[in-house]
Amino acid sequence: MTEEYNLVLSYRKHLEMKLDPMRYEHSLSVSYTCMNLAMRYGCDLKNAELAGLLHDCGKRYSDEIILKKCIKHKIPFTQEEQEAPAVLHANYGAWLAEHKYGIQDPEILSAILYHTTGKPAMTLLEKIVFIADYIEPRRYKAQNLPEARALAYQDLDETMYFILKGTLAYLGKKPEKIDPMTEKAYEYYEKLHNERFSETTFK
Repeated sequence: MTEEYNLVLSYRKHLEMKLDPMRYEHSLSVSYTCMNLAMRYGCDLKNAELAGLLHDCGKRYSDEIILKKCIKHKIPFTQEEQEAPAVLHANYGAWLAEHKYGIQDPEILSAILYHTTGKPAMTLLEKIVFIADYIEPRRYKAQNLPEARALAYQDLDETMYFILKGTLAYLGKKPEKIDPMTEKAYEYYEKLHNERFSETTFK
């Protein structure tokens, strides 16, 4: 336990030097929220803490610089991600987590990679990180935060649907392109939601 705690402390110190103060505080808050949700749903606490702490480790530069770093380090990204560059910090962050922070667990890396866009059929840890990033206590701009925060402790799949639906409605009003992965994630969780609603209605 002491070794794990010392590792977390070393990550925190490094992130505090690399990230701007608000981004660092956000990372701590997401990490704590991940651990809280992990206790609620029976997820590995250590993995939840590390994934939450490092989820934004790649968000240190402008979108343009992050794109250049992805190209430099041969980090895979799609044409759609290049056209919606705000999501690329997740690709770069997953690479940093593996190559700079020594994270080897593929589930942690995947949770970092998909914390912005989501994806269909997410693992428990992936859902926890995605949701924690949205509901953490320092967030205040997103719509319907009280509802999302309450729902997160009742049903993760319904929370995914709720957040993705609101996110797509918000992004639809902006000129930037929407990453197709977010649309696929929404379609997946919308289907789950509709199937559940239908089952409840006709029982």
